[in-house]
Amino acid sequence: QVQLVESGGGLVQAGGSLRLSCAASGRTFSNYAMGWFRQAPGKEREFVAAINRNGGSTYYADSVKGRVTISRDNAKNTVYLQMNSLKSEDTAVYYCAAQSGFPRYRDYAYYNYWGQGTQVTVSS
Repeated sequence: QVQLVESGGGLVQAGGSLRLSCAASGRTFSNYAMGWFRQAPGKEREFVAAINRNGGSTYYADSVKGRVTISRDNAKNTVYLQMNSLKSEDTAVYYCAAQSGFPRYRDYAYYNYWGQGTQVTVSS
């Protein structure tokens, strides 16, 4: 089992920045690819960003590319999502997730463990 706890969400004005963190506990963190997803009211959960096990490869949704950076610190069992130039359409609950096995970074169905989510609200 892997337990994931997100933090860092909140209310921010359009154009502002937030840094989300996801702390993992349980099994060896470096064995898991990590992803961030988000879900806005009335919408499906969508992929935001992902990072491979050693942090050497990252993947982004087109909607956030250039504004968002995913990173991880395997010594601290933590994955981060730095979000800049936030827009009202970024408002959602943000979830981190862990994936073992052969990674399918963009598909939420392949992630084994999920955090409880953290709310990000961007005011325009």
